[in-house]
Amino acid sequence: MLPLPPQDPLHWLAALAINGLLIGLAQRLPLLTPAGWVHAGVLGTLLWGSLGWRGWLAVVVYLALGSAVTKLGFRRKRELGLAEGREGRRGPENVWGSALVGTVLALLTCRAPAAMQPLLLAGFAASFAAKLADTFGSEIGKRWGRHTVLITSLRPVPPGTEGAISLEGTAASLLGSVLMTLAMGALGVIRGWPLAALVGGVGLVATLAESVVGASLQRHWRWLSNEVVNGLQTLLAALLAMALVPWLSPPLG
Repeated sequence: MLPLPPQDPLHWLAALAINGLLIGLAQRLPLLTPAGWVHAGVLGTLLWGSLGWRGWLAVVVYLALGSAVTKLGFRRKRELGLAEGREGRRGPENVWGSALVGTVLALLTCRAPAAMQPLLLAGFAASFAAKLADTFGSEIGKRWGRHTVLITSLRPVPPGTEGAISLEGTAASLLGSVLMTLAMGALGVIRGWPLAALVGGVGLVATLAESVVGASLQRHWRWLSNEVVNGLQTLLAALLAMALVPWLSPPLG
């Protein structure tokens, strides 16, 4: 199981100082807006404080992979009007839409009984696997998807339509989920191939469910912004993973 850091004031002060220094050095990178970097510093402090450097690094890997795939074919996506705003830089709403569920689970993990910690870590891993799956599917699908259809009716729609999927985008979603799952496994957040297969599969399922929400509800309910839908997607992934973990054999420990 992931070794958790001591929950004392000195550790949390160190987490704050380390993340403040790293954010100060990283601000020049074209990944986040100025406000986004501030919120990323808060996020990083909470993750380092609760899960230690391994849990923190897992989310840094998510940010790096997500930003890299956003830049793929960016010029062409901009020409088509499909590129992310702000030259692909993420703001505070993107930071928390992607990471709020995982952060809550991280904070619960460091305070939970030892028997509950693997379950919460599985939810943590699944939430980020789902979000990277969504980012990969969206960014690759709307640039290279050859035949884009609405997931609820299979009716052809233009790339970038809410709820649209393509074979290329779905394959990219699976790749994103697998890559995030492998990173979580390499850092010791999750252990064992049965759990890795569960987390990777849940990441893809939650992404497809997010497309269903986009196609059926998001266009009708204005409060369902992309960030809210992202939060719901990561919550679904976490809950699914935690609900299915008890069925794994051998049990977690």
